[in-house]
This record gives sequence, C-alpha cells and structure tokens, in this order.
Amino acid sequence: MGAPSILFRLVVGGAMLFSHLASADRACSSNASSYLWRVSDARFDGVAPSVRDGKAVVAVSIIPNGTNTFFECVAEWPEPWAGWSPTNEDIIWGDCIWSGAGPTLDTAVAFALDWKTRTMYLSHTFSCSDKKGSSALATGSFKLDLACENDDDESVHCTLKTKTTGPSLQVQTVPGVPSLPAGAPCEDNARVYQSWQLENWRRQYQLTPGDPVTPPPMDSGPSFKLRNLASGDAFECVPGNKTEDNVFDGLCTQAAAAASTRASFRFDPMLDILVVTQHWECGAE
Repeated sequence: MGAPSILFRLVVGGAMLFSHLASADRACSSNASSYLWRVSDARFDGVAPSVRDGKAVVAVSIIPNGTNTFFECVAEWPEPWAGWSPTNEDIIWGDCIWSGAGPTLDTAVAFALDWKTRTMYLSHTFSCSDKKGSSALATGSFKLDLACENDDDESVHCTLKTKTTGPSLQVQTVPGVPSLPAGAPCEDNARVYQSWQLENWRRQYQLTPGDPVTPPPMDSGPSFKLRNLASGDAFECVPGNKTEDNVFDGLCTQAAAAASTRASFRFDPMLDILVVTQHWECGAE
C-alpha cells in the first residue's frame, strides 16, 4: 500500500476568524470537563425569493458563564446554502466578535449554523491557566429554538421563542484532544479533530464614494497567518492568481518548511467566503 494522503478543509464566511487578546485564562486540566455559555438573543433574516443572489443573515449573542462580557456571532450566506458550502459540503464558519466590555477568557470564538436542523456549533480557543504557555480548544453544539414568520415579500424572519435563561438557551463546550506532540507521525493527523485559527488578516481594496462596485476593481486579495491547532503547523498565506471570476487563489508557506504538508486557499470577494485546504503527504517525511 502507498503512503496515506490526508485532506482537510475549513470554510469561513463573513467576518474573518481573528484572534484577540484575552485578559484572563481558563483552566485546561482534566478537572475542567466543560465550559458553559448562555444565548441572550438570536435572529435570522432571510431574503425575498424575488431577490437575485440575496444573502440570509444570522446573528446570535452569546455570554460566557460567570463573566460580564459577550460575543456577537454574525454570518451571511446565500439562503439556499443553509449554512453549508454547495461545492464540497463543508459547513461555513464565522467569527464571533468580542464586545470589548469586561474581561474575556478566550482568544478566539467562532460559530457555524446548520440552518435546516437549526443546529449551532460553537468553538473557542483560550490560554491555559494551569499550564502556562499552552492553549486549548473547546467545542459544543445546541439547537436554536426560533419562532419564524413570513413577511409580505415571502422572506423568512426568525427570533428566539423565549429570552428567559434556561437549559434551552445554554450550551456546554467540551475541551478537545490535546494538540499532537512535536515529532508525532504524520498519519496521526487523520485521528484528531482538525481546526485552524486565522490571524493578521489583511486585505486592501478601493471603492468610489457613492458608487460601490462589487467586486471592487482595486483589490489586493487577502493575506493572513494560518495556524493548525491540532498539529501546530503555521503558515503564511499570500494571494496568488486572480481568476476571471474575480476569485483569489493563494498559497500558504509553512514556517518550518516541512515536506509532508501544504496548504492553499480560495477567497471569493463576492460571497465573502474563504476556503482553506491543508493536505498531508505522509510518505514525504
């Protein structure tokens, strides 16, 4: 048998997944079995069927239990997609923006929504108070209990059925498996939960006041740092060729220059969707 080949993808929509500075740490020991979050508000706004290429917008406000801060999770995608990429069946992740009010325990928070099942997925990274210099990832999911109605133009609009705090408005996230140790076999990547964090997102484009053009004629495309939380792989990603459809195809260079893994991305400025792909050729070690 030949050497195994491993492929994973990350699809990001709307605001990019930035990391931000946490002012406190979470305990990451085995005693910290879960972390509790509360949902304070949620809304879904669809588009009228007559609107061509219209995007649905979902917004959810979440509060880390025991803190005085909150995060706003907002994403948009073409309504028929229902939160999933139509090309490769990957769910679309979006950023949860820290409000800046009160201290935060997390360095990055992200979410995804399977609209057909009303299932929201939540992930967050944080520094470990009981293991200095290390960080961890926790994930969880829950059902959004929404009341929906159709507008006169047949667009769908949904809000929470109740805003009274209870089990239906709470979600517990569970710490994931620790990152792979340095020198771990390449094949081990197929046996751990893969997640990535985007940092230092940069993109420059020019718009004419009063005459917005989509896509903008002057667009540098995105550059960013990509960090694999499972393996520790770090990449510098820069825009490459721009296709006739105004989509940017870019390559990501690994800092450690390992021969066994490579990454690339595709960014669609019309949809504001970023697709990141990481591939391992384990026989190249």
